Amino acid sequence: MDIATVIGSSWICALALCAVLGDAFLPFIPSGTLVILAVLKTAQIDGAPVVLGLGVAAASFLGDLLLLRLARRGAPSVQRRLDHRPQLAASVARVQQALDGRTSGAAAAMVVVARFVPAGRTILDLAIGHSPGHPHRFLRWSALAALVWAAYIVTLGWLNSHWFDTAWLSLAVSCTAATVISTAIARIVRRNRRLVIN
Repeated sequence: MDIATVIGSSWICALALCAVLGDAFLPFIPSGTLVILAVLKTAQIDGAPVVLGLGVAAASFLGDLLLLRLARRGAPSVQRRLDHRPQLAASVARVQQALDGRTSGAAAAMVVVARFVPAGRTILDLAIGHSPGHPHRFLRWSALAALVWAAYIVTLGWLNSHWFDTAWLSLAVSCTAATVISTAIARIVRRNRRLVIN
């Protein structure tokens, strides 16, 4: 493997980790796509998927931790975001309500599922950050959710890199599969929420 390939792979991996860290704050960042691209770029390097997966999990957990701290300290930027986006504030309030009275296992499952729903991670972090209780349990669940999502997205990219001969086809199939899975989970969550309300 030549040095240009190594540099290219390192660059895309660094970009993917930054995206995973940042999408806690900006959920429109295509972090999943960038992680899959990083997997495809490094799939032939021994041990690279495992190292990348651990890095993705760490970046994901760190992003949660940072947003949670900002929300708990009442950072003006976070508060302004809620004040100017009533729909986001309403979603945060709904998640806080849903977490209240949940058993530990049900709340943990909710945290893990939120990782797979578009903007779910951001809403959950803000909800926990604005809750009066201590977030220690949430941090354990967040670490679990980060590991589950990292394993899922890296495995998805790795499997497709071995199933298809061309990188662009692997990327297209991986991203389509990730989008379909996220959309399906989001629909199930919305349906369950309507059933609870009704």
